[in-house]
Amino acid sequence: MNPYNAWRLTSLSTLPAWALALAACGLAAAVFLSFRGFRSEPRKSRRAALLGWRILAALLLFTLLLEPGLELRAESRVRARIAVLIDTSKSMKFPAAPGGPSRAEEMLRWLKDKQKELGALAGRFQVDVYSFDKELQPADLTKLLAAPGDSQGPSTDILAALSGAAGAGTGGRPLAGLLIASDGADNAELESGLSPAAAGELHKLGAPIFALPIGAQSLKDLAVEKVSVDDFAFVRTQVTVDVTLSARGFPATDVPVVLKRDGQVVAQKVVHVDGDQPRVDVKLSFVPDRTGKFAFTVSVPVYDGEALAQNNQKSFVLKVIRDRVRVLLVVGRPSWDVRFLRQLLKRDANVDLISFFILRTPGDDPHTSSQDELSLIPFPTQEIFQEQLKTFDLVIFQNFNHRPYRMSQYLDGIAAYVRDGGAFAMIGGDQSFSSGDYSGTPIEEILPLRLLSPGSPGVDESQVQLKLSAAGVRHPVTELLPGKAENAAAWEKLPRLPGLNTIADSKPGAQVLLTGQDGRPVLVVGEAGRGRVLALTTDSSWMWSFVAAGQELGPRAYETFWHGAIRWLVRDPALTPMRVTAERPSFDPGEMPALDAQVRGSDYGAAAGAQVTVALSSADDPLPKKAGSATANAEGSARIPLQALPPGAYKAVVTARRADGTPVGETEEAFVVASASPELLNATPRPELLQAIATATGGRVIDASDDLTRLSFRDPERVEVGQRTTRPLWDTWMVLAALCIVVGLEWTLRRRWGYA
Repeated sequence: MNPYNAWRLTSLSTLPAWALALAACGLAAAVFLSFRGFRSEPRKSRRAALLGWRILAALLLFTLLLEPGLELRAESRVRARIAVLIDTSKSMKFPAAPGGPSRAEEMLRWLKDKQKELGALAGRFQVDVYSFDKELQPADLTKLLAAPGDSQGPSTDILAALSGAAGAGTGGRPLAGLLIASDGADNAELESGLSPAAAGELHKLGAPIFALPIGAQSLKDLAVEKVSVDDFAFVRTQVTVDVTLSARGFPATDVPVVLKRDGQVVAQKVVHVDGDQPRVDVKLSFVPDRTGKFAFTVSVPVYDGEALAQNNQKSFVLKVIRDRVRVLLVVGRPSWDVRFLRQLLKRDANVDLISFFILRTPGDDPHTSSQDELSLIPFPTQEIFQEQLKTFDLVIFQNFNHRPYRMSQYLDGIAAYVRDGGAFAMIGGDQSFSSGDYSGTPIEEILPLRLLSPGSPGVDESQVQLKLSAAGVRHPVTELLPGKAENAAAWEKLPRLPGLNTIADSKPGAQVLLTGQDGRPVLVVGEAGRGRVLALTTDSSWMWSFVAAGQELGPRAYETFWHGAIRWLVRDPALTPMRVTAERPSFDPGEMPALDAQVRGSDYGAAAGAQVTVALSSADDPLPKKAGSATANAEGSARIPLQALPPGAYKAVVTARRADGTPVGETEEAFVVASASPELLNATPRPELLQAIATATGGRVIDASDDLTRLSFRDPERVEVGQRTTRPLWDTWMVLAALCIVVGLEWTLRRRWGYA
């Protein structure tokens, strides 16, 4: 039996295309030259005959060069495919209409009604069924119909589902179209609508999309869709909260938007909503009056007939801190240590940095007598250290010698500034401590260590492995990680540091937090009057970031140390002996929150055995109620588990007392109970998104009553070739004979009519 059912003409020539083109040009030139030879022939019939025979001979010759052949093929038609996508994300659990069945049940009811139509389509196309949420999965229609409540997907990614289904075909089958049933509540790439880039991706599918919106009919819903606010705010500085409301199915009406903290209204505004404009933006502003961490709630009323009540409020945690810490950094000369500290301070949004780099001194050029001749602007010593000194929260001398700049007269003022409540830090180097001529000055009086007399060795360049002292084990400045063992291990992993300033000893009352392996003080802190002072006798702390970047802590060791040091120096309220933090800022409903407390005495020593109790209040119930208790362990740590809580914003007041009833301290923490799933936060149906998707691909939005067999799916013809063979047509005596006859006849006529 002949397996071939189709044929086509083909060329069997082995000549390259350029050779065939050159041959064609040569034959055309030969025809043209021949025509020139007999164009003077007066008889038109003879001219036409000679030209025709010459053209026929050229064509026969070119045909021989092409080597024509017949390709026999065994062809079969391939059916196109249709992809059916079923939304199984969590948002499909919500009602399709107030008081009605869920969206998933509504969709499965439609599927049951369309089984015959899908079967009819399967006679023309290959029909592939998929379920989708965050991921796309092949699905069995029978199992889908048997499990109407199986909607557990954590999020919805419509664009990825459509692209995945379009490319998931087997056997190279062409795509006739896609059919998607969904509520349109996308929370991935299409969350903000169909962008031009996304429309381009859909256009590349090359097939129409037909979309069935679920839960879009007769919907009435008002939701707090989005709340945007910074993670922290400054006390006594206005804070603005950007709120986006979505209103569907609402007539024109005024809606009050309320912002509460601990159940108290701190801001409110009335906005006008209209169902024709589904989104409304509103700004709520307030001025926090104290520092701390607080839970806020933005809410709108729940109106009769709303499809969802869970999305009428949204809570968030805001940390209110003091105004930006104003830091004066005076540097003797640029170095790696200077670069790292300056970059860290510049990146910190809580720091307002004023820094001075001294590149040359009067001693560098004996021909200059004025400091103004050494820099673009003079070093404003009088303005900084007399007029503006009290505006700074912290003054840092980093490898800076005061004497070349005639600053001795200002050292008394700096010492007085610290005793009055300011903060001062000196960082080591060959121009610091004794090497910076601070021995016997008012600066030595406030430093927590004694300096060597002038002329003593200034810097020891040998490498030193730093160790935590007994005081450093529990001090917040040297706490890289929570937990005594973990923190000690973190310090042991840091690299050895080269170069220590030599000092006499630490002063009584000062706390040595870090020492070298030989016991020499490296980091010493203390108090002078009402102020705090820190002395770091090395200029290599930058290596905790640069060298340790590949270790477990990475650059966080350097950043954590300096952030903690600055916060302690300026008396940050967060560095109180007693601290408590929620396991996370937000918990899901039904989850059991937990608080971690660190209970210490005024000396930062662990308050082992202290009884820790928690009282909770919320925006809906501002009266504090006891919610849990625990006993601090030997390290002063306590974990207080709480019961599962309903959605809302909560404030926890944590109190610690010793076994004899002596109070240790009290602190507060705030957290939120709210679903973090985007499916539950923004579950409003979006039929307009499905409409945009269908329009972008030449499809349309369909109704539940539409006949699927009448949809305009593409039916591109795709042919597959199983076998093929070729047979030459030119390799016969007849072709050669025809060429000889044509050439001979043309030559005979030319000779007879007098043309050579």
